Amino acid sequence: MLSAAVALGVAVGGLVALTAAPAAHADTRICDQYGSTTIQGRYVVQNNRWGTTATQCINVTGSGFQVTQADGTATNGGPKSYPSVFYGCHYTNCSPGTNLPAQLSAISSAPTSVSFNYVGNAVYDAAYDIWLDPTAKKDGVNKTEIMVWYNQTSPVQPVGSRVGTANVAGRSWTVWTGNNGSNDVISFVAPSAIGSWNFDVKAFANETISRGLAQNSWYLTSIQAGFEPWQNGAGLAVTSFSSSVNIGGGSTTGGSTTGGSTTGGSTTGGTTTGGSTTGGTGSPSCKVTVTPQTWAGGYTANITVANTGPTAANGWKVGFTLPSGQSITSAWNATVSPSSGSVTASNLSYNAQIPAGGTQSFGFQGTYSGTYAQPAGFTLNGTSCS
Repeated sequence: MLSAAVALGVAVGGLVALTAAPAAHADTRICDQYGSTTIQGRYVVQNNRWGTTATQCINVTGSGFQVTQADGTATNGGPKSYPSVFYGCHYTNCSPGTNLPAQLSAISSAPTSVSFNYVGNAVYDAAYDIWLDPTAKKDGVNKTEIMVWYNQTSPVQPVGSRVGTANVAGRSWTVWTGNNGSNDVISFVAPSAIGSWNFDVKAFANETISRGLAQNSWYLTSIQAGFEPWQNGAGLAVTSFSSSVNIGGGSTTGGSTTGGSTTGGSTTGGTTTGGSTTGGTGSPSCKVTVTPQTWAGGYTANITVANTGPTAANGWKVGFTLPSGQSITSAWNATVSPSSGSVTASNLSYNAQIPAGGTQSFGFQGTYSGTYAQPAGFTLNGTSCS
């Protein structure tokens, strides 16, 4: 049995994944130490068995992976591995078509979601790894690692020491900071297990900046989700994962971006939560820009609304129509309802005004059938937009 002295205070993010990534079509079994493959034409799944010589194998599906063999027990303090799926660049292995690294100051939103499957006979944590660096780095160790812990089993705890609590992306977290000998680490630990959740990476990046562990001029290099097992781990799985990075439109406020709500460990589809301002004054002229990112059956759309009129919009509602076969599953920087058909996006408490000549951005993730088409028929407070 793994002793508490070994496990405590040593959670370290996955380190290397050097093997080139052929695309996965049917389920793919990977047992190579640093073997990897791509899924959905946009993400990399990696075995990343960096902390042990014992065998570890994963079965890669079209939507994620499952650990099928996890031999050995961690003996050097750190975990055995970090089997994971990621968007971005990790030790020169970049996901197809990624726009990372990207400077934090240029990112308007970075929506991501994951669903985990847990087991009861293992010692592990389930966590996001979000990597930041002062340079646009595609290889080697980054300066700061953000870990978002969805789950942990005793006696595992993050590297460093507990420094307080924070409310980030609509949830409460215990915050730990430290250094693992290679990079700074800030960990946000959920008080109870989260099975599935979506959020905006910018919220955690901004909280990290506010605590002095990064700067807005730094670069986001990769967004990863997986497991750090110390003992056993067969059966652990990522059943779904999505991630995109939208460039332009400024930055969100740390801790205030609202992710999708969860019920009993699963993401509640449809609308997001957040304090919206009702009504809305002013009927300014407007122009809307839609920036989509698509993959098979899914997409994100970042919407930038420009107020081209002479007066401010104090409280805004943006109406639009989704094409047939599309449905919104989550949103950021706005409340969105309903999830299909004629949709209205309303401001949150922190972005209620669009000044004359200014812009606001929001976005959403969704699914589609057939061929993707952009939403149309945009209005701002009832006035048609170009």
